[in-house]
Amino acid sequence: MEHPSWLSRTELLIGTDRLSALRNAHVMVVGMGGVGSFAGEFMARAGVGKLSIIDGDTVEASNRNRQLPALISTENQTKAGVMAARFKDINPDIEVKIIEDFINPDMVEALFANEKPDYIIDAIDTITPKITFLKAAFEQNIPIVSSMGAGGRLDPTALRVVDISKTYNCPFAFQIRKRLRKVGIRKGIKAVFSTELVIEDSLMMTDGTQFKKSAYGTISYLPATFGAVTASVAVRDLIELRQA
Repeated sequence: MEHPSWLSRTELLIGTDRLSALRNAHVMVVGMGGVGSFAGEFMARAGVGKLSIIDGDTVEASNRNRQLPALISTENQTKAGVMAARFKDINPDIEVKIIEDFINPDMVEALFANEKPDYIIDAIDTITPKITFLKAAFEQNIPIVSSMGAGGRLDPTALRVVDISKTYNCPFAFQIRKRLRKVGIRKGIKAVFSTELVIEDSLMMTDGTQFKKSAYGTISYLPATFGAVTASVAVRDLIELRQA
């Protein structure tokens, strides 16, 4: 199949067959914040043919320092809606399914009842919904890459891709590992994490809305770097180029 000219540079790098694999792939990106919005954009620009995006949040002014959908002109709009329009502006042929809701167990069960994606990028930044989603994907045997904490750090060169069991120096990953063990999962999930110690002074308490009691300060490029790395894992796995 002939590919659109806008993908000519991608085709030059990975070849026609692998580009076709991406065009036939269905990727689910959970969370359209700082990490997930960039991960989703990179999947769209890589030529992925179908994206399902899940996010129940709307754009706020405080998102503008790090999140792709966040502009003055998009405040109060849903992040999923903004990003879906952006993906179609990149690739008019892309199929985008949006779920404008927050993660809960019933919703996750229904998600995989009729159609399973080929790959999942987990960019959920709250522990309880993240565990719910990771457990469901693990039990359904759906390939998944999970982003750990992107806040409280400054060094983008400190990111690593490992099994979840091998993460360290990340308080968020520690909590995820602890909760996964309680549901019988000790390894088998790919994780993107930073080896950099968090800057403790950047921690703030929140009102606890949507399972989140605290958050670290963030810099513009760190969540985007996490998004790029998670997208790269998904792309390389989908075209079977990723080296162990």
